Amino acid sequence: MIFGEKEIEMTQQQVIDIMKEALFLVIECAAPLLLVSLIVGLIISIFQTITSIQEQTLTFVPKILAVFLTLMLVAGWIGTNLTHFVDFDE
Repeated sequence: MIFGEKEIEMTQQQVIDIMKEALFLVIECAAPLLLVSLIVGLIISIFQTITSIQEQTLTFVPKILAVFLTLMLVAGWIGTNLTHFVDFDE
């Protein structure tokens, strides 16, 4: 493979290692958002059970707001992780 002016040769093991790192990075970056969504959904489900409210759409707005706020808080961290992953100088 030619990258810029340098020719880069990769072994099969290097490709596998990069793929494993990429998959782990996706899981690591998605985990905070998924955990917040799970916790908010669980809290709302408990609230619905206690109050006997059977509205299925009640969980969507709080989950969306919670995930959006979490994304605002962790966006810098996610961006830093992605930047470090694709940094070619290392």
